[in-house]
Amino acid sequence: MTESTTQNGLRFSIDTNVCSGHGRCYTLAPQWFDADDVGYGEVKDGVIAESERAAMEDVAAACPEGAITVEEAAAG
Repeated sequence: MTESTTQNGLRFSIDTNVCSGHGRCYTLAPQWFDADDVGYGEVKDGVIAESERAAMEDVAAACPEGAITVEEAAAG
């Protein structure tokens, strides 16, 4: 399982003003992303374990527009 059961960890963020709907995020990482009704990426809820950082950064780097970022999850 890739999601942490605590609030410590990481989250993805998508800049919806930059995303143009290539779909690489949900194709490469369906465990972390879904597609909306018109094919733009949406982040699934959940805190992801720090141990997944490298895989998360790979997915973020695969976005042609650079619309995806990896962020520290806010505690609490």
